[in-house]
Amino acid sequence: MDDELDNTIILDDEKGNPVSFEFLDLVEYESNEYVVLLPKDDSGEVVILLVKDEENSDEESYTSVDDEKTLNDVFELFKEKHKDEYNFED
Repeated sequence: MDDELDNTIILDDEKGNPVSFEFLDLVEYESNEYVVLLPKDDSGEVVILLVKDEENSDEESYTSVDDEKTLNDVFELFKEKHKDEYNFED
């Protein structure tokens, strides 16, 4: 099995087009879980989404995060956790 494919999440953009992301990590922050994704199109912009468990379903959904402080805090936790794996630019 292709390991790269195992780390791929496909989500729909605002126009309903599929977009492939590489799953980087799941970060817990203030009793919530956030998924950290990197678009496969090499745009370089990390995407952080709130994980929502769907009631009566085994599936998860993802919600965008509008709060800048939350986004920054989650990304800082991610950076600290993976400081030896990635070369972060400040």
